[in-house]
Amino acid sequence: MHPIEVLERYWNHTAFRPLQEEIITSVLNQEDTFALLPTGGGKSICFQIPALIRDGICIVISPLIALMKDQVSTLKQKGIKAIALTSGMSYSDLDTQLDNCIYGNYKFLYLSPERLQQPIVQERLQQMKVNLIVVDEAHCISQWGNDFRPAYKNINLLRKIHPTVNCIALTATAKHNVVDDIIENLDFISPKVFKASFERKNIAYSVIHTDDKLFQLQHILNTHKGASIVYVRNRKATIDIHNFLSAKGFSSTFYHGGITNKEKQERLYQWTNGQKEIIVATTAFGMGIDKANVKTVIHFNLPESLESYYQEAGRAGRDGELAHAIILKQYIDEDNLRSQFLSTLPSVDYVKKVYIKLCNYFQIAYGEGEGSTHQFDFKSFCSTYKLNPSITYNTLLILDRNSVIALTQHFNFRTKIQFITTNNVLFQYLETHLELNTLVKVLLRTYGGIFDYETKVNLSLVIQKSNLSEKQVISQLEQLQKDEVISLQIANTDSEITFLKPREDDITINPISKIIEQQHLLKHQQVDAVLNYIKNDSVCKNRQLLAYFGEKSTKSCGQCSVCLDKTTKISINKKADISNQILEILQREDLSSRQLLNALHCSEKVLLDNLSELIEIKKIKLTHINTYTLT
Repeated sequence: MHPIEVLERYWNHTAFRPLQEEIITSVLNQEDTFALLPTGGGKSICFQIPALIRDGICIVISPLIALMKDQVSTLKQKGIKAIALTSGMSYSDLDTQLDNCIYGNYKFLYLSPERLQQPIVQERLQQMKVNLIVVDEAHCISQWGNDFRPAYKNINLLRKIHPTVNCIALTATAKHNVVDDIIENLDFISPKVFKASFERKNIAYSVIHTDDKLFQLQHILNTHKGASIVYVRNRKATIDIHNFLSAKGFSSTFYHGGITNKEKQERLYQWTNGQKEIIVATTAFGMGIDKANVKTVIHFNLPESLESYYQEAGRAGRDGELAHAIILKQYIDEDNLRSQFLSTLPSVDYVKKVYIKLCNYFQIAYGEGEGSTHQFDFKSFCSTYKLNPSITYNTLLILDRNSVIALTQHFNFRTKIQFITTNNVLFQYLETHLELNTLVKVLLRTYGGIFDYETKVNLSLVIQKSNLSEKQVISQLEQLQKDEVISLQIANTDSEITFLKPREDDITINPISKIIEQQHLLKHQQVDAVLNYIKNDSVCKNRQLLAYFGEKSTKSCGQCSVCLDKTTKISINKKADISNQILEILQREDLSSRQLLNALHCSEKVLLDNLSELIEIKKIKLTHINTYTLT
């Protein structure tokens, strides 16, 4: 079957995007292939189509569980058999799924690089007829890549198991030294390298300095109508800004990792289908989501790196129409960025200290502990040893990423409940325990099989639906257990830690010390690059981004905040002064600075500079209700 026929059959498209067909041809010709395609460039098709054309199964290595699940779900909807081996799967389930890959005519097997290290996985991979090896998010293999993961270094195990199978590596953002690192680490032979330009000609990049971000946000969304994403730093901010926008009459919803899967699906559906115009989200949102007509992506807070900013901003304008990517900044943001991403980086000595205390916390003896799993109460751990929570959490992530421990966060799904009485007995019981009615009804309506088997219960959801406090819910559950109405297992933790190596203290940590220091250096460089980008008001924003990713461009885009500011200055000199426009408007009525900003085509800074000058020469004055009037 020809690639274009597969594209039409499964994706209902009649033409490829730039470079897709060339990459697919390279893969089908058994070449080791590197594809650097920016966000929205259609990377997955580049390996999915060749894998569908060839006999056998395609092995996809990816670090992103959410993206793996999303791609598997999408393939299944197209009638294509695919499996993802995610964390939390029991040994027997893993055994069954691997057998399915060997005997069940599956076309795609998605694995994390950590899964690849398991002997059972390596053993079964040898028995599979593998048609292609795919390394997604390939920048993770380089120590100078964003989100480096040491486990990626061992992917060449798969190449040794299937030495005749070619490999394709894909990423959206990688600088030149990272590309060279990827090719070397994957043992590519005469690779075919395909790099799309990082230039997105239809995206106007802007950095807007403002003392009132909420007003500026409102102004932007009124100016640029259409589907929008507002990125914020934390979960609370998604709710607060959504509430602000809703109160101002905008069609808005919010999205973060703490809402239920059902809520995620509902809100995503509302936004992708145009029922809600704006979605306020943490930066985890957007991975694998292909909504073509996003008009505006706004970063309410500074991004942590230009790599992540480019990916997030690139979710705008995939339909080729003009779109806007805007960063809002205040003077305090620089300190906030350094505080959030640099001051919480743990030193190697701190990592050693936390690791030793973690072993002591679970009473693991020297030389022991490998493979042991423990319920983990993070707050209690920090409190016991008087540790800084932010730095300690980052330490645990470093230990997890470097395969010293496996940190699993269950987000309150650890509580198990089953009703162990009959319907009739339950309702007789409730007649004399009226205070328990609400909780019981919430449990019965939320979890259908709770009478038949032990059911995992999300306590946060139960608390939200019942309008009871956490203390009340737990007290009432314990009462139901005491009265033998339910069986109850309450987890006093939302995390689980598995030790992947025996305890050897310094000997365990020393091998990763250079990696820790190198990643800290990279993080400092990334933060500096963001700050340079937002401060540089003399070079076209598009040219700045291209230069960061190693592309030279002497042509300015003409539509970013820098280019428009220069155009405005030229037009002011040639035509009318902004000050004259202000005076003309104030002849009709007194207005506030916000109302003037809405009436004028200029930046907030230009407006405030002109207002200050007009007050100084006594052409206008500020009234007691903070409006401007002619003197």
